[in-house]
Amino acid sequence: MGNGIPLNDADRWSWLILLRDVASHKLHEGTEGVVVTCSALKQRYRDVIRTAGYYDHNVLVHFIYLRASAELLHARVRARKGHYMKDDMVKSQLDVLEPPEKEEFDSLTIDVSGSIQDVQRLAFEAVYRVIVSDSMDSNGA
Repeated sequence: MGNGIPLNDADRWSWLILLRDVASHKLHEGTEGVVVTCSALKQRYRDVIRTAGYYDHNVLVHFIYLRASAELLHARVRARKGHYMKDDMVKSQLDVLEPPEKEEFDSLTIDVSGSIQDVQRLAFEAVYRVIVSDSMDSNGA
């Protein structure tokens, strides 16, 4: 990506498996929670991460989909100075993007058109709702 060449599926598989496995390992070491950030653009990428919960039912996986228009994403990338991500790479990611479907019950969507502070607040609120919901589910409530 640093050379302006978008990653393809073959490039992503081992990376996604590594992210999943490192997060699972941290949980097994006693870490209370793990947050992984990545552009899981396709459902099958998210499915690779989801398998952590299939192998260990104590692992709960959730996704936060940061929804934004192409125009907003391009404007934000253009505003970055010295960053490797350019307009053509944003386009390549949007071309392969598969937003979470309704069946992906573990995915939450937040609108990121606001300020960074707004997006942080929305993300924290979404995570909090998931934690409360998972806590209630695990306590039989």
